[in-house]
Amino acid sequence: GTQISRTTTTTLSSSATDEATEAEISSILRPSYTIEPIPLRIGHGFDIHKMVPFEEAGQPVVIGGVVIDHEDQKWTDKDGKYAENPGDIYKTQLGVLAHSDGDVIYHSLVDAIFGALTLPDIGQVFQDTDPRWKGCDSAKFMEHAYDVMKYYGYKIGNIDVTLILERPKVAGFKPRMKENIVKLLHTTEGRVNIKARTHEKVDSVGELRSLSCHVVVTLEKVVGNEADL
Repeated sequence: GTQISRTTTTTLSSSATDEATEAEISSILRPSYTIEPIPLRIGHGFDIHKMVPFEEAGQPVVIGGVVIDHEDQKWTDKDGKYAENPGDIYKTQLGVLAHSDGDVIYHSLVDAIFGALTLPDIGQVFQDTDPRWKGCDSAKFMEHAYDVMKYYGYKIGNIDVTLILERPKVAGFKPRMKENIVKLLHTTEGRVNIKARTHEKVDSVGELRSLSCHVVVTLEKVVGNEADL
């Protein structure tokens, strides 16, 4: 059968297994049923990752393709691994514990696009047990999601992101996050919205032990001359 996009082989891996990787992923994203060309599709994505001291994560907090620089934060050490007692506050630089870079916005967006197209979720396509995706820049997943969306004849209608984390504060980083999404998904600023809120100090998110994200996306069927762009 026709593969989704030969161009994605250069974005997913630089190894000699490019072609095999692309063929494998393409087969996952080509279901046996017809993905009907309806005018509008809606998808929802959700992701959550643990936040831990940087020395444990081994990588920074990356959200929307932006490294979130921050002062030491008051992280709740639930297990007493770093502080004197379980539940004590431990001041530390934070990182995200994940197989890839743990970018909750990008992961939620990819899931929302796949969901709108009735395709398998991101965890089935880019499995967290696969060494190919260890520490991977999630922009690569976004590029592939765009190629898949284009293959099926759709473009972004609009994107609404709700990022949920107690700290660090991200207001100053949102314009760069938006710029990254616009670029990766070949859309415009008027179609992308990013909201961020705290979790009112409740549960693991409120204790800085995790961060999460919801995304709603609409996909519009490409018609006429647009299909050639």
